[in-house]
Amino acid sequence: MQPAIAPTEDVHNDIVTGVVTTMRQMGVAGLPRNYEIFYEALTGSNHNLSLDVVGLGNRPTQDDLDRIGRKYFAQNHDQGVVAQAREVIAKELEDIAGILRNERSHIEKYGQILGETSDGLSNRSLVTKDLLQKIVGVMSVATNSTIDHGKQVASALRDKSAELESVKSKLEEYKRLADTDPLTHIWNRRAFDTRIAKIYNSNSGILFNALILADIDRFKEINDRYGHPVGDKIIQAIADIFRTSIRQDMFVARTGGEEFALIVEGVSEQATFEFAERIRLLIEQTRFSSQSVNYGPITISMGICMASEAESAEDLYAKADRALYRSKVNGRNRVTKFAATQDRPLKSWLLYRKD
Repeated sequence: MQPAIAPTEDVHNDIVTGVVTTMRQMGVAGLPRNYEIFYEALTGSNHNLSLDVVGLGNRPTQDDLDRIGRKYFAQNHDQGVVAQAREVIAKELEDIAGILRNERSHIEKYGQILGETSDGLSNRSLVTKDLLQKIVGVMSVATNSTIDHGKQVASALRDKSAELESVKSKLEEYKRLADTDPLTHIWNRRAFDTRIAKIYNSNSGILFNALILADIDRFKEINDRYGHPVGDKIIQAIADIFRTSIRQDMFVARTGGEEFALIVEGVSEQATFEFAERIRLLIEQTRFSSQSVNYGPITISMGICMASEAESAEDLYAKADRALYRSKVNGRNRVTKFAATQDRPLKSWLLYRKD
């Protein structure tokens, strides 16, 4: 199920339409976790997943789909994480509310004792030593009880705070995993879509920000010749090169089967080009092999667009994608910068096939 054309917005819409249509025909519920499975299956980004989906037949059950989800997207399909967190938070908040209600009641009783004592003293013309001793005794007991109760409340609230902090950490880890590509352990398309949108949240984000799209050359031939497990290992190796070659403040994601995206901040177009060229050369010079089999040379094509050249996140992606396309049609294994003067529609655009 490899995509036949470059990842343009139209193609993305076609895939989404295909996902919805396929799910409807197979009687699959429109749940987010089901959309994810069928999207990945139809784009062909995971060959084994595609085979498993085909193996379900025409009327898969939700249990069958959830088994596939847990197998390939365990971090996204572990609904127990969110459900359990919701239950724990609700219980902890109720417990805290109960603690505070009890503390308020205790303080009100202490205030009532103070008030009654004050009224009793003001209404007596003569205060004897005996009476003062009794008042001191009562107030001492009430005060000590209130202090002890306050300590218990503080301790209970500390425990509840620690428990809530643990839940928060689990949810943060869940979110991190949900935004991580399971094959390469870099960011995934979900995280990329969120990150690229932030560029246009302020004018300062547009200046000296760039998008680099990268695509492994002739990847279909690699899969066809050596098999998808080898293809996966090559994707992982290239992801490692990206991860170890970028600055800490840069963002790199796997956005499709053999496609990557990098968001570079605070650099000029020329510096972005030189950075991309350095990675391209590094990949070209890397030996991809397993035991006695040499799979190389493996190369990538890249396209660059500065955020200032686009009007929105969607426009930025489309223009970087067109620059990537020019790298492909001009011979592959090269980096191309988007240039509005050269950006003319080509009749062969929709005929471009991944290879």
